[in-house]
Amino acid sequence: MGRTAIMLSGFVILLTLGVMAQESRSEISLQGTGFFTKDTSGQGVSRTTSDTGGFVLGYRYHVNRWLAAEGNYGFDRNSQRYFGGFGESRVQANVHTITADLVVNLPLRIKRISPYALAGGGGLVFDPTGNRGGSLPGAGTQGRGAFLYGAGADYVLTRHFSLRAEYRGFVYKNPDFGVRALNTDSWTHTAQPSAGIVFHF
Repeated sequence: MGRTAIMLSGFVILLTLGVMAQESRSEISLQGTGFFTKDTSGQGVSRTTSDTGGFVLGYRYHVNRWLAAEGNYGFDRNSQRYFGGFGESRVQANVHTITADLVVNLPLRIKRISPYALAGGGGLVFDPTGNRGGSLPGAGTQGRGAFLYGAGADYVLTRHFSLRAEYRGFVYKNPDFGVRALNTDSWTHTAQPSAGIVFHF
């Protein structure tokens, strides 16, 4: 009787673990990124930026097979250069991206590849580093709201790990760091290609 109870308990535990594994809906990802921003101008001021790289850390929750919600934090560092009647000014800044979006898993699964599209929003926070040669008196930390869109694909390695390749695009108003002379009153676009690894749990 005792052996039967132990075997039955073991079977229930294994069955429970199996169900939990099948219902795993969460994942975290870590990706290396590029950060490429379009040059813009307005109000007699031209702005260019340096191309750079960084990382993005994300959490995604699968509501069902075709829909998921996710949140991401990204970090990059670049320099903004402004040209106008004042001459040239340069501000080096850490760029923090905080976003949330919905992910639609596309029904085009080919072998181990799962493509998806995403859209959402969030903010980019430009925080001047104050480093020599990249600082401007009066320049302060500034946040900009952004529209986010993108697409990507996961390549399944195992039940718990995948590789991810992704493209994200951000549309937002140019930062001026609170300095009126740097205000272009224009919008810009940043392309953020990335690749990394995903852990499912």
